Amino acid sequence: MADLGATQAVTGLPLTIGQTRLELLDPGPVTAIAPYPGADVSAALAPLGLAFPSSGAIAAGGAARLIWAGRELAFLLGVEPPAALATEAAVTDQTDGWAWLHLAGRDARAVLARLTPLDLRDTGLATGTSARSTIGHMQAIVIRPAPEAYELAVFRSMAGTLVHDVTEAMRRVAARAAL
Repeated sequence: MADLGATQAVTGLPLTIGQTRLELLDPGPVTAIAPYPGADVSAALAPLGLAFPSSGAIAAGGAARLIWAGRELAFLLGVEPPAALATEAAVTDQTDGWAWLHLAGRDARAVLARLTPLDLRDTGLATGTSARSTIGHMQAIVIRPAPEAYELAVFRSMAGTLVHDVTEAMRRVAARAAL
């Protein structure tokens, strides 16, 4: 019988080029939560100390993070969802469907600016917020957990392309800085 063990979405990481580092991120369990029309998920999320995030917001408590991931959609990261949530929302396991990378360093914003139309200034994508956008030609979630860091999530099937695109942008930003 074949061994069907899990594998990493990409190889060759971590990678540092110039003033930027790219590494694979393991967010733990990832669960999509889409509240049913008119439903209130507050009581179901209360045991985690979280509330459903407004557009672009992130809620955190202990090991759990609730990331805004689109209209009427949030991703619960780091913990399993409370069972009561299933009566108020469509709850689907997304753990194996997404690849997550961490991009950090002094030039992280310049690298990402080459790949996404997002306003990456502090007033556009503030620390502690998330956005749904594109990176290159891929649909993505971009999270800014710290001033010089970004978490990037794309469909797992696009992980290699994301690493390639980000790596090329890192090389170009580093080359420009060396001039």
